[in-house]
Amino acid sequence: MSETVFYILSGFILVFSILTVTSRKILRTAVYLLFVLLGTCGIYFAMDFNFLAAVQLTVYAGGIVVIIIFSIMLTSDLQDKLEAVQFRKIFFSLLAVLIGAAVCITTILNHSFPQITDKVLDSSMRTIGLRLLSYNEGGFVLPFEIISILLLAAIIGSIIIAKKADSN
Repeated sequence: MSETVFYILSGFILVFSILTVTSRKILRTAVYLLFVLLGTCGIYFAMDFNFLAAVQLTVYAGGIVVIIIFSIMLTSDLQDKLEAVQFRKIFFSLLAVLIGAAVCITTILNHSFPQITDKVLDSSMRTIGLRLLSYNEGGFVLPFEIISILLLAAIIGSIIIAKKADSN
């Protein structure tokens, strides 16, 4: 992938990420999120990870954003604006971002990444399927199952919150 394409896509993602978290109109935030996910998909395509790009495009940009927009249209008025953010929330959010960025940068700088070989870059459907379903070293069954439990907990939590709001 050329550096120019990477910097253009990174700038695109950065701009729309900032717009996503700073916009006060909820439908616009969902559309900005769609652009962030499309930019991520573009980086995957530029790196020649076509399977990941296709998954990003169909599952996240296609499915998740459609569900978010559908739920926004069902539950709120499109003309509603989100409340103005208080300074205290901005301060603690910025503090959390800086701590998170410091942890990520420190981890990246202290980690010794292996040299990229053709074996590491094998991205055939068979290899991806075997890695996703393998429980041996290099397999991803445990993280995959943990994410599924996390999503189930989020769904149950949203149902409980919706039931409480409905009873009031």
